[in-house]
Amino acid sequence: MTTAIPYTNANLHIGHAYENILADFLARYYRQQGNKVIFQTGTDDHGLKNYKSAKEEGISTKKFVDKHAKNVEEVFKSISSSHDQFVRTVDSKKHWPGVQKLWKAISKDLYKKKYTAKYCVGCENFLLAKEIVKGCCEIHPGKQLEIISEENYFFKLSDYKEKLITLIKSDKYKIQPKAAKNEILSFLKNDLRDVSFSREKSRLPWGIPVPGDKKQVMYVWADALPNYITGVGYGSNSNKFKKWWPAQTHIIGKDISRFHAIYWPAMLLSAGLATPKELLVHGFINDKKGRKMSKSIGNVIDPFDQINTYGLDTVRYYFLRSIPSNQDGNYSEEDLIDRHNTELVNTLGNLLSRSLNLIEKSGGKVPSGKFDISLKKEYTQALKNLNESVTNFDFHHGIASVWKFIAKVNQYVDKTKPWTLDGKKKEKVLYNLAESLRLISALTYPIIPNASEEIAKQLGIKKVPLIKSASIKVGTKIKKGKHLFSKI
Repeated sequence: MTTAIPYTNANLHIGHAYENILADFLARYYRQQGNKVIFQTGTDDHGLKNYKSAKEEGISTKKFVDKHAKNVEEVFKSISSSHDQFVRTVDSKKHWPGVQKLWKAISKDLYKKKYTAKYCVGCENFLLAKEIVKGCCEIHPGKQLEIISEENYFFKLSDYKEKLITLIKSDKYKIQPKAAKNEILSFLKNDLRDVSFSREKSRLPWGIPVPGDKKQVMYVWADALPNYITGVGYGSNSNKFKKWWPAQTHIIGKDISRFHAIYWPAMLLSAGLATPKELLVHGFINDKKGRKMSKSIGNVIDPFDQINTYGLDTVRYYFLRSIPSNQDGNYSEEDLIDRHNTELVNTLGNLLSRSLNLIEKSGGKVPSGKFDISLKKEYTQALKNLNESVTNFDFHHGIASVWKFIAKVNQYVDKTKPWTLDGKKKEKVLYNLAESLRLISALTYPIIPNASEEIAKQLGIKKVPLIKSASIKVGTKIKKGKHLFSKI
């Protein structure tokens, strides 16, 4: 599974962190199910945007993109991204051979022609007249469009119209949410055209050379999209590529859905390669007033600031619980603080503290017992809803169900009042609390990994259990520690 690879033309904002959190949640979820996962991300180092930004800063393009690639890695580290691979398109040893191999594989569908068109540097995309609003791209208002006149290689994208429509309609390449799927199908039916796949080197020297033509470099999307296959060995390790391709899932933002839903599968079809199985298209992170985050407006949020202020798990939880994964969402610190205090501190944190206090006062070891049928039923429903939310790409619904289960365990404590019990009755309740916390540790690991690990540690479990793992062992000595979360 993969994310989009961000441009290295500026430091990342909270919206970039959001995409990686969505992907990391999914990777951890699949690992919790017992699957082996390759989770891949990286950086998009080429293109006119990066070249121009470097010139404006007065440094070499390589030095410029290296600086911002470091920021990307630091942001992903700060959100505890568990990616296995980090592919940089500037990597001439690992990435370029596969890209040039793919170029040769699709060469039958490439032709050269002269053209003049309006180009959005922000999107790295040529625009149709109806996509231009007040002289600008609607995604990058205020940014002047460039008029480009060149002779380049074009890819016969229009030849793949019917194949792409069939692929997407049949869900062989499944696009979620449905609105994104319908938008792509509409574009395919009404606006599909061949696309420029190279640039004149005299104008843009920064890029991967076109095989057999020293005067041309590859268009940034013809270079960036293949990272999904070069990362798993295309052009360098055929055994690895056979094992891992096609990808199960690409996760990307809605502003680049067309490249992933149309350009990319068409390139693969042209090369005789399998297409990915699923494309998950998430929305934008807007400010609390509903405005898209933009440096020009001045409403960009730095992910480091939020994590340093509120903590990693709180930021992850807020994104996954409060922002719909398949729609736009407004980022509100007031909402984040409220969810932190009510759902993390009160619902989850207090459950751990009160449960372990009770066990500690009764000898500090997990007593014997059998898991309560009603609690097991609530857990089974929460897991079912979580699984369905992954299938349906509405992660927030599944996470709400996990917290509903946590709330039910709290209600169980209030109802049974174990502090008033003794003997086997008390042991039974305390066992149920310990087993419930074990299950909660397993369920919450994809969402709030640090807190999940702390729950397991305080339960006396060496590592976070998988979803399908044995019940907590009777006699396990608990290691009651710090509170999971502090109230803001």
